[in-house]
Amino acid sequence: MSRKRGLGIDVLTAAEARISYIFDKFELVSVSFSGGKDSTVLLHLVADEARRRGRKIMVLFIDWEAQYGATIEHVESALSDVADVADVRWIALPLTTWNAVSMMQPEWTCWDPDKRDLWVRQPPAGAITDPATCNVWRPGISFEEFVPAYIKDWAGGKTAASCVGIRSDESLNRFRTLMAKKTRFEDLGWTTWVARGLYNVYPIYDWKTADIWIYHAKAGRPYNRVYDLMHQAGLSIDQMRICEPYGSEQRKGLWLYHLLEPETWPRIAARVAGA
Repeated sequence: MSRKRGLGIDVLTAAEARISYIFDKFELVSVSFSGGKDSTVLLHLVADEARRRGRKIMVLFIDWEAQYGATIEHVESALSDVADVADVRWIALPLTTWNAVSMMQPEWTCWDPDKRDLWVRQPPAGAITDPATCNVWRPGISFEEFVPAYIKDWAGGKTAASCVGIRSDESLNRFRTLMAKKTRFEDLGWTTWVARGLYNVYPIYDWKTADIWIYHAKAGRPYNRVYDLMHQAGLSIDQMRICEPYGSEQRKGLWLYHLLEPETWPRIAARVAGA
């Protein structure tokens, strides 16, 4: 049985040390940003290290189309905050993922050009919307396939660390991602091999939800205000999730769209079968 083992330092110091090590070891560094509380903390921490070193990072944001308006506002604000060190890739391409709210339509594709009249919103100016401009896109490609392929293509053969803001106590699946037997970078448990020269790294894997909010409170940087609305709706800090709305876990929060953003809800409900 795997047991948690303390490091004798606080989680912020540990995360900063991991990120510094990443910059030491890899030619390129990217951040997968969702607009949620965890990836926002990670974005700030990696951007801070990039500033100290005078380096640039790539920030990858997958726009799911069906998202809270407040999330999009926060993403714009956070990306503006790191614009001095970030090469932003705002992806609004057709990507396929699970639709767990329907047996009749088990998958759905965001930004599906054949369902333009059902889109929840329009992509922003500056987003990557033309599949012809993306080397790795193909019809029917899933989110899980697209992200590592896109980062590998961006790296262009250089060594790259893809920073991902997952935490081991958030779900059993995420705990397994970290604890499963796998190929790691220098046998570091918070890394996972993806492809030659490319690793996923999880610098905040050992943070608790409370640590995330303590950081936001002390740092005073932009965070997604939809969490304030979730708190007012009676959710605990461990129940609050930001992601596309129709997945196996995500569907449990689908009802919140009706309560938090009633103007968005009709388009969310009409977008896929079963919602």
